[in-house]
This record gives sequence, C-alpha cells and structure tokens, in this order.
Amino acid sequence: MGINDFGGGQTPDADVLVVTTNDVPGYQVQKVVGEVFGLTVRSRHLGSQIGAGLKSMVGGELKGLTKTLVETRNQAMERLVDQARARGANAILMFRFDVTEAMEGAAEVCAYGTAVVIVPHA
Repeated sequence: MGINDFGGGQTPDADVLVVTTNDVPGYQVQKVVGEVFGLTVRSRHLGSQIGAGLKSMVGGELKGLTKTLVETRNQAMERLVDQARARGANAILMFRFDVTEAMEGAAEVCAYGTAVVIVPHA
C-alpha cells in the first residue's frame, strides 16, 4: 500500500505513512509491529556557533542553527521510516520528536512512534 492510497500529504514515493494521531480515519490497525525510532546527533561548526552567539545578543532567528536542526530532524525521521519499513510496517502512529542537548553545541534528535500495518476498513 503506497502513500497515495492514504491521500496523505507526504512525498508521492513514500510507502510508510507517518501521523501524530492514534489512528488513521478510514483504516484499521491490522498488526502492531512495535516501537520504532530514528536517532541522530549533530553539532554545529565553530563559525555557526560564533554567528549564533552574536545573533542571540541582538535578537532574531538563528538561521544557521535552524538549518542544522531541520537537517537533523529530517535525518532522524528518515531513520525512523527505514526502521519501520524494515520491520514490515506501512504506517507509524503517535509520531513524536524528542530533542535534547547531547553536549555543548550538539543536539540529539530522536524521532519515535508505533509502527503498525494498517488496512482500509472493510
């Protein structure tokens, strides 16, 4: 079952639906595969840290940090979906992110949820 079968807003080639809800309207959970996660830790380079420090003194968006966190989030989510796919799931329910500072200047991002197999309601 491809993502187009769900009518979701993800990329057309995605085969694993990722939602923050407990269910998907019009579908039932046929099998709970279990918890899945994608984890990555990223650090900012020195130039980005200096720029962010100066920018934080005057206010405004820290664009270098934002870019790093978006890339990190996407990588964690890719790993989450890869894990679910490898375990035979076609959806991830109750998707969440957890972000912590792993060390000075490094962010740990964990994407997690419950991998399931869903089928259309009969």
